[in-house]
Amino acid sequence: MKINRELSRWGGWVLLLWLPGLVQAQMFSEQAFKLNRVLNLVSSYYVDSVNEEKLVETAIMEMLKDLDPHSVYIPSDEVRRMNDELSGNFEGIGIQFNVLYDTILVISPIPGGPSEKVGMRAGDRIIEIDYEQVAGVGISTTDVQDRLMGEKGTQVVVTVLRRGVDEPIHFTITRDKIPIYSLDAAYMVNKRVGYVKLNRFSITTADEFDDAVDEMIEKGMQDLVIDLRGNGGGVMEVAVDLLDRFFPERRLVLYMEGLNTPRKDYFTTRGGSLTDTRVVVMLDEGSASASEIMAGAFQDWDRGIILGRRSFGKGLVQRLFALPDGSMMRLTVARYYTPTGRSIQKPYDNGFDAYLSELYSRYTRGEYLHADSISLPDSLMFQTLKSGRKVYGGGGIMPDIFVPADTVGFSDYYRDLIQRGILNRFILDYIDTHRKSLRKQYPDFEKFDRNFRVGEEMMENLVSYAEKDGLPRDREQIDQSRELIGLLMKALIARDLWDTTEYFRVVNQVDPTLAKAVDLFQDNELFSRILLGN
Repeated sequence: MKINRELSRWGGWVLLLWLPGLVQAQMFSEQAFKLNRVLNLVSSYYVDSVNEEKLVETAIMEMLKDLDPHSVYIPSDEVRRMNDELSGNFEGIGIQFNVLYDTILVISPIPGGPSEKVGMRAGDRIIEIDYEQVAGVGISTTDVQDRLMGEKGTQVVVTVLRRGVDEPIHFTITRDKIPIYSLDAAYMVNKRVGYVKLNRFSITTADEFDDAVDEMIEKGMQDLVIDLRGNGGGVMEVAVDLLDRFFPERRLVLYMEGLNTPRKDYFTTRGGSLTDTRVVVMLDEGSASASEIMAGAFQDWDRGIILGRRSFGKGLVQRLFALPDGSMMRLTVARYYTPTGRSIQKPYDNGFDAYLSELYSRYTRGEYLHADSISLPDSLMFQTLKSGRKVYGGGGIMPDIFVPADTVGFSDYYRDLIQRGILNRFILDYIDTHRKSLRKQYPDFEKFDRNFRVGEEMMENLVSYAEKDGLPRDREQIDQSRELIGLLMKALIARDLWDTTEYFRVVNQVDPTLAKAVDLFQDNELFSRILLGN
């Protein structure tokens, strides 16, 4: 009898613990049956034929959109491209290209890639892929990628036209793994200050960063600018790994927690090689997720100065779940918090559309130009862990020093040149015609940077080119933007002749945020005072 009573007592507890889960599972099962029933009824009785796959995908997308802005459905045909970007490589022939005048123009073969190895050159025009015509048929960039990318070890025959060669050239290219670089630029701004720009955080980022920094240290680097403007994030663990270089061992740099995700702390794992290097991190409204993790750790530990404009405000953690047809669901499972306990996720209570337009709202209320237009409540205020400086959560990382958006030289004419792709097409044409003479006249970037100037004739050629493309001449706005247009033309030419580092070496010469960073490094007292909150 005693045993039966004990079993009865424990059975009651088990039932109490089990019933809520049972009820929840039953309710979920009823809702799943309801959704399945609707789909079956539509399929069986709707007046017209329906695309069932599209119906299901639409239902999934709308359901996830109602949860939060970052829980999304990824169709199967997009999964591979997403994985390529995060893994830092893809499989293909290794070229940078652009579709110009309905022709595939090779901008440059990727160094060490399959195309460079067989002799393909910048300026080659691809007219056939596997003996099928691709010039003059309205091919898109996505179509080109689909035809040239493929499994490592497979072959593709690419036929090109080359200036100075009468007959088409046929290349048989064996596809291979091609790196996708996450580091856009790395160079010495002056004898002491190094500059690194990251466009994403991928599996290869740490190696790229280490190689670049090691090279700059050999050149005398003592201070470092990390440019995360426009960096929308990527692999969170990579940002944590990079922080290892700047902090001593066992320093908390991030934690995450959710209703069904227990708290997980992320600590630095070793004494970093850059613990004595002074750091400035540059942010803007395009800096999100892993970028904010990195900046938040620097700010919370008073380890570096954050410069620029308020970051995007993405503090939600997503996990990928595979679905039966090869598609995936990226579901928010937790929030991440900076070392002080800040959640920097901006509100999304007003719905998906309002969340998407929030950056535009910042612009209309003047936040890009005036720091005092930003208003955050005291309830979101935290204190840094060493000096006790005030920092804020609830809507991105607020910079320690605000630098407004640089609008000098901007005009509607300049905007249209860029947004309609006119300037880029003009430079592609110019490089295609003058590549040989430019290479001869400027054998290295340093000589190009010192001596190349965009003169009146070249500017007039651009304006005439734009007129033929449907952009009317506006003398007043052209004069207003002349210096800015000329600078960008020079930078684009430098990028096509060398690489993206040279592009940024040109445009950064007039970047007020970078100039402010260099000024901070030159004023030791001010630098220390900011980190101490004085």
